Amino acid sequence: MIGALNALVDLVERDAAAEVDVAGFARAQGTTEYHLRRMFSALAGMPLSEYVRRRRMTLAAAELVGGAPNVLDVAVRHGYGSVEAFGRAFRAVHGIGPAEARRDGGPLRTQPMLRFRLSVEGSVPMDVTVITLPELVLVGHAARVPLIHEGVNPHIQQHIAAIAPEEHVRLKGLNDAEPSGILAVTGDIEPDAPEGTTLTYLHGVSLAPTTAVPDALDVVRVEGGAWAVFSATGPFPDTLQSLWAATATEWFPSHPWRLRPGPSIVRYLEFTGTHATCELWLAVEPE
Repeated sequence: MIGALNALVDLVERDAAAEVDVAGFARAQGTTEYHLRRMFSALAGMPLSEYVRRRRMTLAAAELVGGAPNVLDVAVRHGYGSVEAFGRAFRAVHGIGPAEARRDGGPLRTQPMLRFRLSVEGSVPMDVTVITLPELVLVGHAARVPLIHEGVNPHIQQHIAAIAPEEHVRLKGLNDAEPSGILAVTGDIEPDAPEGTTLTYLHGVSLAPTTAVPDALDVVRVEGGAWAVFSATGPFPDTLQSLWAATATEWFPSHPWRLRPGPSIVRYLEFTGTHATCELWLAVEPE
């Protein structure tokens, strides 16, 4: 995977104007677009689409500062059909317009070319079990919330707080399949979505595929298959977020598994509000 990601970066550099065929590239590398985008985003700290935009605007800025006489020519060379669209993208990255960059030389926010390296240091202890389950039927109360990478998500907190205590008890009573207990399920999001993108958060439980779903509950169905279950304990939410990052930096690059489409599931075994023992369930498939 590390080699594939570096080859992808080289592909981005090869032609500043060409659309990157990520799906075709992933097939040639023996992986999937979904897994490739998820790994890129996790390791780079930004979606692939954002990296491409930043690199194009970095190279475009260098041309303008270097004396390129025609802004439209620069825009076309970097994949934009109009000065207006190019200007919006340029300003979003650099905070100034192309004409200002050409006239004043900056300030510019450049994006260096990425290079991925594997360093398996064991900085996050990883207790992992891979299990196979039939179709998952996850039921509960869902809400659309923005993606937040670090810290507590206040929108999720508000959603959970709005669920009556007796409803939590009812959900626990419905649970008749693995993973057991109350679950935090996140899904309906692109594999490399930027922070702020809306996702579906479901607070609920798992039912057997043959169990009737009670009325008024939201449902998320996931095809049967393998799940990698990562366990961790420590301060909340830092431990969980560090664990999520470590799956990309340490576990997936050194194991013959890749992510398959599906939600991520967090099962809390113990939770005090500031400290948690939890499991992170990720849908996986053999490479």
